[in-house]
Amino acid sequence: MSTAAASNDNTKNTDEETSTPTAPASSLSDKERDAIAAMPYEEARDQLIQAVQALEAGGLNLDQSMRQWELGEALAKRAQSLLGEVRAKLGAAQAEQESSAEMAGTQSNLD
Repeated sequence: MSTAAASNDNTKNTDEETSTPTAPASSLSDKERDAIAAMPYEEARDQLIQAVQALEAGGLNLDQSMRQWELGEALAKRAQSLLGEVRAKLGAAQAEQESSAEMAGTQSNLD
């Protein structure tokens, strides 16, 4: 084997080793994703708990485990999104309250 051919083989192996694998297709249907996207926080949390318990209990085959994992990930993402929205609303309300309190203090100083 020539040096150039050996070099090409090494490059090929290096490229294969450094390439990132593609993620497998999700087992969740569009309908399931839409249902999760519409869930209130409490429902997403409760279903997430069920998915975690199913995984912790064991006895699932690989496909079932992956499905529970994907379901759990989607539910956790939904719950986190809803919590983020609430945090933003609370932050805005606190800022508004502080601003109103400052204005009230300024108004009373003018009297």
